[in-house]
Amino acid sequence: MMRSLYAGVSGLQNHQIRMDVVGNNIANVNTTGFKKGRVNFQDMLSQTMSGAARPTDVKGGVNPKQVGLGMVIASIDTIHTQGSLQTTGNNLDMGLSGNGFFILKDGDKSFYTRAGAFGLDKDGLLVNPGTGLRVQGWTSKDIGGQYMISAAEEPADIKIPLYSKDPAKATKNVDFKCNLMSEMPIMDPNVAHTEQELIKNTWTSSINMYDSQGTPLEVRFRFMKTGTNQWQSQVQVFQNDPNNPGQKIEIPATQFNLDVSPNAGGGNPATNGQNFFNLGFDNLGRIINVRDGQEDVRNAGNLFVNLNITVPNTTPGLPGENLSVQINLGEAGKVRTEDNVGITQFSSGFTTKPFRQDGFGMGYLEGIKVDDTGSITGVFSNGNNRILAQVALANFTNVGGLEKAGETNFVYSNNSGEPDISAAGTMGKGKIMSGALEMSNVDLAEQFTDMIVTQRGFQANSKTIQTSDQMLQELLTLKR
Repeated sequence: MMRSLYAGVSGLQNHQIRMDVVGNNIANVNTTGFKKGRVNFQDMLSQTMSGAARPTDVKGGVNPKQVGLGMVIASIDTIHTQGSLQTTGNNLDMGLSGNGFFILKDGDKSFYTRAGAFGLDKDGLLVNPGTGLRVQGWTSKDIGGQYMISAAEEPADIKIPLYSKDPAKATKNVDFKCNLMSEMPIMDPNVAHTEQELIKNTWTSSINMYDSQGTPLEVRFRFMKTGTNQWQSQVQVFQNDPNNPGQKIEIPATQFNLDVSPNAGGGNPATNGQNFFNLGFDNLGRIINVRDGQEDVRNAGNLFVNLNITVPNTTPGLPGENLSVQINLGEAGKVRTEDNVGITQFSSGFTTKPFRQDGFGMGYLEGIKVDDTGSITGVFSNGNNRILAQVALANFTNVGGLEKAGETNFVYSNNSGEPDISAAGTMGKGKIMSGALEMSNVDLAEQFTDMIVTQRGFQANSKTIQTSDQMLQELLTLKR
């Protein structure tokens, strides 16, 4: 009789714990990154009244007689299913789609979370603004003028220096692409032509390149057909007029030259006034050679011309700056290249232009954007975009073994395994959605149903205790 009382008590206690878990799930239905809990029951030890007997030659076997002593909680699991992503419009909010956890640090202690509502503190550190925990990742490094991320290193605090300066960079390369119209009339470059003739029968395009201080220099290229499959490009360079804002002055041709030697970027430029270069094409419209004014020729591999120029200093009495810029025209005998650089000669219209150069003026970091790999790119006022950092993700062999540490954070345990850290989209990790947050994975319909089942289980166990008490009461009245 007493066994049923204690079995009922165990049922009441453990159904109450199950109700606690259900209540916690419902309370966190709108908690960003929350993962719901689930309670599993199992029966307790059973009292054996008689053991099993094996069959004999004259009778069959006998099953054991056992009375259960109640139930216990087998496990309280954390269910790490994907929550829905809610758009927020804040580009520092990051939602995870797939496996993985953001890594947060408090000193040397690491936490792991799916709640990606991040922001910047006064020092520019990427943090969880509700707790101050610092988001971990990798900061880019300047390697030979290229900013790169090394995800093989230990992740550290991410710092985003908003409104910091991006120093100016002198132009080293100018890339051409597209087409010169083959039907243009042939003109003699050694004969003086009227401006109307030049406008009608030539093609002019320009690009701004920069010196080491970020001062723009306009370079104009005028293409003239000089023979069958032969073209000449005459070059003019202009700088801003310091005495007349908005106006430009031409740098004399004696201050620069164009040559096809392979030593771009080295030494002082010759100032022999060679302000043109010649292009040769085959009958299939492919560029095959380039010549400078000294009749040096490049006819294999990547075809380029070096623009060597001494930029006059706008402050009188101070020396100018020597620049050497490589003008890339394409690969000999090819129409297309992998980086889409190259000039062709077809009957189609003119489209040839210098479409890309690698210099820029000084700028300020005005904004950031985050891609699905967690790479944070800075947007500068000079139009330059540069990778600043990348958010690190961690994963575990057994995510169910993680321990909840409060504030929607987890810490690893003996049964979760060590964190496996890498970038998003690698080694089984999911993608990061910028401007979105992962919501709780709690399903209210499921929780309300579980609440009803839990209530009925609690009610049934209380009825067991009540009935056992009535039976004991009847036993006590037998003596009267």
